[in-house]
Amino acid sequence: MRQWRASRLGTRLALGLAALSLVVFAVVGVFSTIFIREFLANRLDEQLTKTQQGQVDPLKNSHGSPLQSYGWYSALFEVRDGVAKAKDGTLPPDSKPLAEVAEAATNTEVLRTVYVKEGFYRVRACPVDRANNIVLVSAAPQSELESTVSRLIWIEVGAFAVALGVLVLFGRIVLRRGLKPLGDMAGTAHDIASHDLTGSPELPVRASGSGGGAEVEELRTAFNVMLEHIESSLAARTAANEKLRRFIADASHELRTPLTSIRGYAELFQYAAANEPAERDAHLAKIRAETARMSVLVDDLLLLARLDSVEADAPLRLADTDLVELVTAAADAFRAGHPDRPLTLDLAESARLRADPVRLRQVLDNLLTNAAVHTPPGTPVTVTVGLEDGIVLRISDEGPGIAPENLPRIFDRFYRVDHSRTRGNGGTGLGLAVVNSLVAAHGGSVEVASRPGRTTFTVRLPLGR
Repeated sequence: MRQWRASRLGTRLALGLAALSLVVFAVVGVFSTIFIREFLANRLDEQLTKTQQGQVDPLKNSHGSPLQSYGWYSALFEVRDGVAKAKDGTLPPDSKPLAEVAEAATNTEVLRTVYVKEGFYRVRACPVDRANNIVLVSAAPQSELESTVSRLIWIEVGAFAVALGVLVLFGRIVLRRGLKPLGDMAGTAHDIASHDLTGSPELPVRASGSGGGAEVEELRTAFNVMLEHIESSLAARTAANEKLRRFIADASHELRTPLTSIRGYAELFQYAAANEPAERDAHLAKIRAETARMSVLVDDLLLLARLDSVEADAPLRLADTDLVELVTAAADAFRAGHPDRPLTLDLAESARLRADPVRLRQVLDNLLTNAAVHTPPGTPVTVTVGLEDGIVLRISDEGPGIAPENLPRIFDRFYRVDHSRTRGNGGTGLGLAVVNSLVAAHGGSVEVASRPGRTTFTVRLPLGR
């Protein structure tokens, strides 16, 4: 059984077809043999009947002497007290079976197959003189019938054997051609299994070819679709792993800087503790500043991790919020912190939505801070809020702009543009990444367009979230 399961599908189908054909041939052979045998037996009975109709007078004229011709035998029997005897008494001793048939045919005709010394005979007995209990018995040998049936059986066996061989041979060829596409797909799977996918997620081959019918074509299409899905999944996983490695490396670098500073200032504080109080307080203030910077970085990392989790809404506490009120408050704080940058507001009367007001305020503060730290003093900043199939927030500045090669990665974590816009402000490189994740968590989107003299961040939020 294990070897049968391990054999190829084409072989099993061919053997199964052969077994089924063998059963069909056997059934057809048995029924055809039975039919022919019955047909020949009925013909023999008819011939016996016709022969007996013309033998009564010749037997009477021969005073009951038996008639024999080509192995056929006819005789008259007289039945007295239930015992049949040949009228002339010349029957051979092995004719007892014929007498038994005659004894049963005193009132009706009887057809039986009996065995005498020469073999099986078909015997027909019928009364010809009821007054004197005379019975005519005729016997025909069945050797020709058995010979005919035997030849028929051998012919059927030979013909069925040839047909079975031809059927298996051509069936195997047809099955091999029909199953070749499946073999090709198996070879493709083996090629993929032997391919190293750790370095490159691109799969080397696809199932190609044609033929095999609609089912095989459907399977081939599904197989290729599956390969494309696997390839895209591997590519996404590779990209995610690369992004994660880069993120960990950047986070380690960003955390190492304040930790190094804290350690250095702590050592200086140790030496300055016995000296001037002013020097000691300066070192302590530096430690507090670096600690605060590291705390902001850790908070941003924790927020991004929570936003990346399956429960994307976990960091959000939704409430009915008016974005216009949030923009007004953020603008007041921006003017107080950056009096050297003129800020213009162009706001709709109201822009209400279902959102987390604290997180939306964080989005506004990050975008305004980004405009402040990446532009020179005196650069005008404009904030607009409108309704365009949702709420649209735009924050624009007239600074030097963002280089085109930096735009695709402007929202990446820890990504910083060139030094023409980065002025050593001490940022963590996570501000715009936090903006992108928070806006996405609210079901919105953020995009940037930039050219020299005009940089605009556009945030789109749905109404009634």
